[in-house]
Amino acid sequence: MSTAQRRFLISLAALFSVTCITAGVLALQNRSSESDWARRDGWQRPQEVMDELGLSAGSAVADIGAGRGYFTFRLAERVGQFGKVFAVDIDEGELRRLSSHAKEEGLLQIATIHSAADDPHLETASLDAILVVNAYHEMRDYDAMLHGMFRALKPGGRLAVIDEGSESGKPRSSYHSNHKIPELLVREDAERNGFRFLRRPPGFRNADGDDWYFLLFEKPAAQ
Repeated sequence: MSTAQRRFLISLAALFSVTCITAGVLALQNRSSESDWARRDGWQRPQEVMDELGLSAGSAVADIGAGRGYFTFRLAERVGQFGKVFAVDIDEGELRRLSSHAKEEGLLQIATIHSAADDPHLETASLDAILVVNAYHEMRDYDAMLHGMFRALKPGGRLAVIDEGSESGKPRSSYHSNHKIPELLVREDAERNGFRFLRRPPGFRNADGDDWYFLLFEKPAAQ
């Protein structure tokens, strides 16, 4: 065997080892996430959230600020193999992990979208619903993002925003840093961008005792 061949085999073995280690780490992360998610089911009540969004088999929905996909995977179960779930996030690393997990589970209805800070990159009039959980407070270009969400919804489509509340009257920048935002501000933003407020379903109290509100909006059917 030549020196070049030996070097090639050594490189190949190293690549295989790194690939196996990476796959193992991702599998452990997925199992850890699922364990955390099972606990979250107790207070987040995902089935009620999806009921409020009017989701059923065959629906198309986006999970904006999807992170590792807690809601993405529950949405995928609800819409089934003939539906579509778009996991949208600005963090490419999180999207790669989510995509790997989805492939592991054989959930072909999940697609990931790397969004911009001012554009969710969703197709026009393609969605029945959009869900934004614990992410709206992070949006600096909130009007542009809401415009993109409004554009992506079909007439009559629904938008749900779930976030942790804060007292009103502070500079907008303080809500980003505190990871909280007043629900009144969210309502004002959404309505300014064409959404119609429908109702405020029961909110949530997480494992740390923090209270999250739940706001439901609609893209008016007549446009």
